[in-house]
Amino acid sequence: MQRILVVEDELKIGRLIRDYLENAGFEVTVVADGHSALSHTRQHRPDLVVLDLGIPGVDGLDVTRTLRRTYETPIVMLTARAEESDRIVGLELGADDYITKPFSPKELVARVRAVLRRTHRVGPAQIVRAAGLTIDVDRRSVMSETGATQDLTATEFEILVALARDPGRVLSRSQIVDQLQGIAYESRSVDAHIKNLRKKIEPDPSNPTRLLTVYGVGYKLSDA
Repeated sequence: MQRILVVEDELKIGRLIRDYLENAGFEVTVVADGHSALSHTRQHRPDLVVLDLGIPGVDGLDVTRTLRRTYETPIVMLTARAEESDRIVGLELGADDYITKPFSPKELVARVRAVLRRTHRVGPAQIVRAAGLTIDVDRRSVMSETGATQDLTATEFEILVALARDPGRVLSRSQIVDQLQGIAYESRSVDAHIKNLRKKIEPDPSNPTRLLTVYGVGYKLSDA
């Protein structure tokens, strides 16, 4: 049974999320603050974290920063901050998806399932080589030609695999979203994940040579 950590300081909302996720077959723990979230993650390594941004103690963005320094645990942000800039900041810090309050509990369950599918999905080719990278789809690992390994989030990994399966082919944002099998995922959010990917796989992220932008169209992985 997959384990979900819910970080939510509003008791009624926390119980609502727990009930829906448990009815969907997950094992759920609810904590109410950032310190408890970090402690629980270190001790129990949940399969996914549903993280409210407006929590006491260590806020949600700082929890995300701390988790991403050590763990690849998928994160679905739950936030009352509806501004696009706030959502993009969360994605750039390493969140895999977000949902804004007020929200549909059924949609939240669907988003959790979609992110977990991306985390555990294995494609038809187990080893993909492109743009100087060796991608082990089964082990979900990425190695550069220097032998250095890269730690990617579930969403970053799936974007990279989608591009690497056909180097040189341009994928639009909407095509990338289709590859992610997301639920109502905003195509503009792909840009934040691309930015994070470049930080991890490019020798010089400010001058990318592997993950390229085709202006007005989308993105491609170099076939050189």
